Amino acid sequence: MAEKTKKNRKTVKTGTVILYAFAIVWAFCTLFPVFITVLASFKSNNEIYLNLLSMPKEWLFSNYASANKTANALRTIGNSLFVACLTTIANTVVGILAAYILSRKSYGFLRYIYLFFMVGVMVPVHCTLVPINNIATALNAKNNLAFLVIVYVAFNMSQAIFLYVGYMDSIGREIDEAAIIDGCNDWNLLWRVLFPICKPILATEAIFIFIAAYSELVFSMILMTDDKYFTVSRAMLNFSSVHSKDIAPQFAFVVMSFIPMVIIYVIFHNQIEKGMLSGAIKG
Repeated sequence: MAEKTKKNRKTVKTGTVILYAFAIVWAFCTLFPVFITVLASFKSNNEIYLNLLSMPKEWLFSNYASANKTANALRTIGNSLFVACLTTIANTVVGILAAYILSRKSYGFLRYIYLFFMVGVMVPVHCTLVPINNIATALNAKNNLAFLVIVYVAFNMSQAIFLYVGYMDSIGREIDEAAIIDGCNDWNLLWRVLFPICKPILATEAIFIFIAAYSELVFSMILMTDDKYFTVSRAMLNFSSVHSKDIAPQFAFVVMSFIPMVIIYVIFHNQIEKGMLSGAIKG
């Protein structure tokens, strides 16, 4: 028994070492490009071209001022945050409401509505560029961030409903019956009972939606022609094409654009982890 215990401990230690080694390699591969980008944002063009991996000989904070002046970095980051936050909130609220009806109600026509949403998952985005451009032109909705939010919500809604319905279907109906016996109506059942249980999938999908809306390029290209309404991706494309020789401010713009993502993660990572833990407890 003692020999078996020692062998098991050795196996566990070996497995732990392998996992830690893999984690270190993964962290290095993930963080190294970020580190190089931050360093390059403080260099001159010559230093970047000659030796991208070296430390800056002189830390040029003026690159950030140049990025803000050339590409209106602060305004475009604000536009992207506005669009991403509204898209995430709208998708979460509308998606969970729709998922509750589709999962918890037994009307016969709901199956066809659910299939209609699932068709939206399979529609290629590029097939809709011309129709959406024509709609925006007809409604005079170009250079309108609200219309861009509506487009993002529409394209993310199918995936959100698919995930929310699937997760909600895995929750036993006994919980509903117990809540109804205690006097809960549909509204209380959803927000006081099912919503807390669904936190893991809500947090996960919210992350996906926020990142997609913050970094989306195709629709912002066709719907935004005034630089006052450019999002980060659209402004980066314009910045690179017009000022392709002056790349140091471009690196500075990249750093400025991912700082809000880091801040949001730092603020909300506890809620995301709590959501994951609640899902583990539920299971």
